[in-house]
Amino acid sequence: MAAPHTTPPNPVNPLPEPPAVSEAMAHAHRRYWRFNLALIAVLMTIGFAVSFVAPLFAHALDGLRFAGFSLPFYLGAQGAILIYVALVVVYIVLMQRADRVLQAAREADMAIRQASQAPQR
Repeated sequence: MAAPHTTPPNPVNPLPEPPAVSEAMAHAHRRYWRFNLALIAVLMTIGFAVSFVAPLFAHALDGLRFAGFSLPFYLGAQGAILIYVALVVVYIVLMQRADRVLQAAREADMAIRQASQAPQR
């Protein structure tokens, strides 16, 4: 049986302690990352469907027309690339919005901390 792994203390360069975070800020971070992971999962699922599922149904979709071309041909030639670019744009826009929400939570948290540290008269 192996001995439990312990890291020896480093007296020269000790690891810095992370800054203290309020419960509200920790909750805002959890919401931010949960949203980020959910968004990535949805966008990657769409990308997977465009890349792998649509070609599987190419024969069934051959009768559908888009921009004068059969739908499978259009998806293979141009549509998939346009969808990938749209997925990147959607990710950028939604994450910028999530960043603004997290920044507002951070500023509110900082204001509360500064107000609680201000000297009382």
